[in-house]
Amino acid sequence: MSAGWAELLDECAVEPATARRLIAQLRACEIAGLAFCRLLERWARGEAQPATAGGRAAALRRAAERVETALSGLEEPLKRYLLELEADALEGRSWYGGPGAAELVDWEPVLSRAGVHVRPERVAQAYLELAMLVRALEGLTAAASIDAAPDVGSLWAGLFDLRDNLLGRALEDVRALAA
Repeated sequence: MSAGWAELLDECAVEPATARRLIAQLRACEIAGLAFCRLLERWARGEAQPATAGGRAAALRRAAERVETALSGLEEPLKRYLLELEADALEGRSWYGGPGAAELVDWEPVLSRAGVHVRPERVAQAYLELAMLVRALEGLTAAASIDAAPDVGSLWAGLFDLRDNLLGRALEDVRALAA
């Protein structure tokens, strides 16, 4: 069985307890992010579940709440992991790319069709950052499986970028969507 992103983070960790906390929280973020994105993607395909506009609005709010909870819990373990890793990290570059065409979606028509009245730019930003998180973790797993994992400096740079993206505007947007 090939190593995944969690094993890679564990191997690079200075303190195993810090890695365990970060891995658990990143898993929570990945799961919540996938659920949020998949909900929107089903609506984009015309699968209007739940059956009512009120139910769909509530489903989006619940999905955003789960993401907010997961992202809020990510700040401390990620900060600690980065601090511990920093001593060993030389200059590196981020190991994941920018958004692809699949992440850049105009959600306004989808939300209108679903009868969900939220700011589409908040949905677009949250979807973009969460989809990039999921893709970044999948990329780490793929890199680890072919023995092409990023060096410690690049791992640090990528995690730093994820922190800035997720704990900045994305967290603000999901908080607004969850309200």
